[in-house]
Amino acid sequence: MERKVFHGTIKPVDVAEALVAEFNHGNLRVQTLGQSDRMVVQIGTQPGAASGGQTAMTVTVQKWEDGIMVELGQQAWLGVAASLGISALAALRNPFSLLGRLDDIAQDIENLQLSDRIWQTITQTAKAAGAGVDLSDRLKALTCEYCHTANSAGRPSCVACGAPLGNVQPTTCRNCGYVVKQTDRICPNCNQSL
Repeated sequence: MERKVFHGTIKPVDVAEALVAEFNHGNLRVQTLGQSDRMVVQIGTQPGAASGGQTAMTVTVQKWEDGIMVELGQQAWLGVAASLGISALAALRNPFSLLGRLDDIAQDIENLQLSDRIWQTITQTAKAAGAGVDLSDRLKALTCEYCHTANSAGRPSCVACGAPLGNVQPTTCRNCGYVVKQTDRICPNCNQSL
């Protein structure tokens, strides 16, 4: 399962609508489930599609601190592998039979690239909404615990009073590497104890 967090003013429904617009045509169909804070988008091959094998993928989009988190499930590609296998067997028996299966082979290759196309659509949607995978403003700025002045992350000392800022610097989760504040006790990305 792949997971990415996009920081910014983007909502799960924005991503769900973009995925429906991009994939709900041709051999693919899209179904959305859920509410505005957590949506599940299922992308799969139309039943009885004219060409290519069967495939399916689930995308979970949920509201996250400072943005959204997107999880892409494992692609069910067994139908695509079977379709490619049929094409290979047909080619062994009669190489000219590949001419009749060109649509199937093209659709199979397109289905194998489905996860890349989904991430590309999600990234473009996030970028259009002004969101990205960069650190959120909440993690870029930190407050001096002595004089409460805002400072940029990474500064060794406060710009106003000169106090050390080591105790308020963001850190990372030992399990997954997600950037967290030192006051966080549970990683919001992997739910492991910090």
